Amino acid sequence: MKKSWLIIMVVAAVASIQTACKSNASTSFNIENIDTVITGEVNAELTDAPLVPKPLTYTSPKKVKVEIEVIEKVMKIADSTDYTFWTFGGKVPGKFIRVRQGDLIDFTLKNAPDSKVPHNIDFHAATGPGGGAAATATAPGQSTRFQFRALQPGLYVYHCATGPVGMHIANGMYGLILVEPQGGMPKVDKEYYLMQGDFYTKGAHGAKGLQDFDEEKAIAEHADYVIFNGKVRSTTGSNALPAKVGETVRLYVGNGGPNLVSSFHVIGEIFDDVYIEGGQAKNHDVQTTLVPAGGSTIVDMKMQVPGVFNVVDHAIFRAFNKGAVAQIKVSGEEDPSIFKKLKN
Repeated sequence: MKKSWLIIMVVAAVASIQTACKSNASTSFNIENIDTVITGEVNAELTDAPLVPKPLTYTSPKKVKVEIEVIEKVMKIADSTDYTFWTFGGKVPGKFIRVRQGDLIDFTLKNAPDSKVPHNIDFHAATGPGGGAAATATAPGQSTRFQFRALQPGLYVYHCATGPVGMHIANGMYGLILVEPQGGMPKVDKEYYLMQGDFYTKGAHGAKGLQDFDEEKAIAEHADYVIFNGKVRSTTGSNALPAKVGETVRLYVGNGGPNLVSSFHVIGEIFDDVYIEGGQAKNHDVQTTLVPAGGSTIVDMKMQVPGVFNVVDHAIFRAFNKGAVAQIKVSGEEDPSIFKKLKN
């Protein structure tokens, strides 16, 4: 009798699991169901950090033309320190690209004539060999072209994958591409683009003059600089990200690496929504979220009181000693019911 009951219970449990799996399958993402019929051609709007292209207004798949030039150039990594960055489009991080799920991306990579070495691009958003790396091996002064279908929504990293891969990434060759779901992203008031990277220089942090890449430090993962958007405190002070009390701010956050995981945090704010690792799953009421090297996240937060809010990698010496600080400057009326300084 007991044995019979045991068999019945096992069969019932298996049936329950199968039913749950079928139920989950019916509501889960299915690539085969996306609309892929191309209805026209558009040129992608490309922006430099911290700006983000406008939300897409079209509602059916397009052929999206994207063209980016690799430029090797000397820029400031700190106020008194220069570095030879390798860039997608002349800035670090590279251009922000915004497309829609189902779009066909027609991508052209140019390599400036005065570049010293070949470059290519690996799109984490692309389904295909190397994310396009082999198709875009581009010598100085040349260009290459390939296309890929944006099958899955999310926020994806792209980077150079020319050997030595670590060196190309360490010199700043990365950026973000947002693949909006077919129904679009929920609307917010402000959107900004931040991307973290770790840099390795012959001189110590803050050493003056032009600094060269230090391969031994990079292999040992001993970063001299950990920074947002290519420069120490690039998005602070007069360059802080503006917002107003009552507005919801969305940050598209990437981590180019090449080595370090980011503990992304806004001091004095809590993330209302976190799109975990840049995908569809959402978490809520989050203080700090991890962004892996070569990964991303999207965070939304409603700004409820005015002030300057520091954005940091909460591996905290990176923030205050290596440069990983940005700022959001919120204007508007105080709300003592939420935050108030008291006298002793």
